[in-house]
Amino acid sequence: MVCLPYPTFLKSPTSSPDALSLSAVGRARIHPEAGSYNDHYRQIVSKCIQQSQVPEDTKENKQLRKKFMKQGVQLASDFLSLQLKLDVSITDVEIVLASTNIVESDGCLACCFLDAGCQYIVVQVVGEEGLKRALEAIDVSRLPRDRIVLDYQLPPNKEFVTQLTDVSLQVGTICVKMHEESTVSDDCSDLLEKISKWEQKTKLVVQIGTDIVQSRLLNQIVANISKDMGEDKGSIALVDPTAEQLGLAFAACMKTDREDGLYTTVVCTRSNEALGLVYSSKESIIAALQCGRGVYYSRSRNALWRKGDTSGHYQTLHRLDVDCDGDALRFTVTQNGDVKAFCHLNTLTCWGEPRGVRHLEGTLQQRLVDAPAGSYTKRLFEDDTLLRDKLVEEAQELSEAESKKDIAGELADVLYFAMVRAAKAGVSIDDAVMELDRRAKKVTRRKGDSKAFRIKAGEEILGKKS
Repeated sequence: MVCLPYPTFLKSPTSSPDALSLSAVGRARIHPEAGSYNDHYRQIVSKCIQQSQVPEDTKENKQLRKKFMKQGVQLASDFLSLQLKLDVSITDVEIVLASTNIVESDGCLACCFLDAGCQYIVVQVVGEEGLKRALEAIDVSRLPRDRIVLDYQLPPNKEFVTQLTDVSLQVGTICVKMHEESTVSDDCSDLLEKISKWEQKTKLVVQIGTDIVQSRLLNQIVANISKDMGEDKGSIALVDPTAEQLGLAFAACMKTDREDGLYTTVVCTRSNEALGLVYSSKESIIAALQCGRGVYYSRSRNALWRKGDTSGHYQTLHRLDVDCDGDALRFTVTQNGDVKAFCHLNTLTCWGEPRGVRHLEGTLQQRLVDAPAGSYTKRLFEDDTLLRDKLVEEAQELSEAESKKDIAGELADVLYFAMVRAAKAGVSIDDAVMELDRRAKKVTRRKGDSKAFRIKAGEEILGKKS
């Protein structure tokens, strides 16, 4: 994929209204000890240390340790979503953790934040003994190497390159901080050449302080680094950028063959359904990052198009992505409004009414409002016991089905009753997609045995129906 820039917040991502939506570029680095949230972060550290100090020698201690683990993950989840306003289900969040805190918690702190939805743990190398402490923290964390970023804060030198070669087997990404504007591109090219010769595939993140690079040169430097990086070799981290700086740097990594300089843009839902095809300009990308909404460029009006300003059908922006060729954008959004319609014809998509599961969801939501007389769906909405019993019954039938046709049929039944339950509770398909994406980032896995009390309850329900 194309090498793109993302923000690293030395300040909080909520420090200014301009910073709130910058994580929509799909990735963000957080320094939790910075800003006004240090107290909340210290609570998480304390809980993880408390967890690590409980031995696993008895059943009671194992349960206590599990209890502390769940409490720590909940604290971390609240910290990320409520305090920092980050959607970890769609943004790849990097969390910078102090080596001493990781070691004190025997690695529990690192696992805690990954289980809470972070994509990467960042371990910094600061000072002469920094690398030794960082490697100790990485060792006790016992994490997959592709979830670890080693952040080297010292100026690059020959010894530095030798050190990086030695640690490449233990981390999936190495981040280097560029200290002088004049050496940024040259240092990056040298590092990429050396990293490409390593046996273990390792990505590179180049961190650039927006305060050390003149604004007029930043986009060119970012474009040069992106070109040198090539496909899927790394990224560029901009320190505390404005929406304008990040938006222009993002566009500098793209290309277009259109005479008007616009970028073809596909607008999608959280579950990757295409809502429509539009166009973006550098200015509209900046505007979208500033307000956290779907903002595009109208070719007919030759002006920015803030979706929903006139129709009320505004969009919440979740993520920007660039395709593999670097010449097309994807906006991932949630369509809002009294009628969830992207199209001017008042349909969700510009390709008419949806089909399949999305069509079922729309039908069920409509049944909640005005179900016709004799509607079975309305009966399910009004009878909690019936809905519960049907969910148990259809799940059993799915588990016992054997042929492909029967399994598909029973799966359709389960989906129907499950979505009735979801629609009644105001839960959407996109809500479920968010939860699946969040769970995919966890590193702690449950044993997964069946629960005897649930099996017994299900048997009692099925027994009444037989």
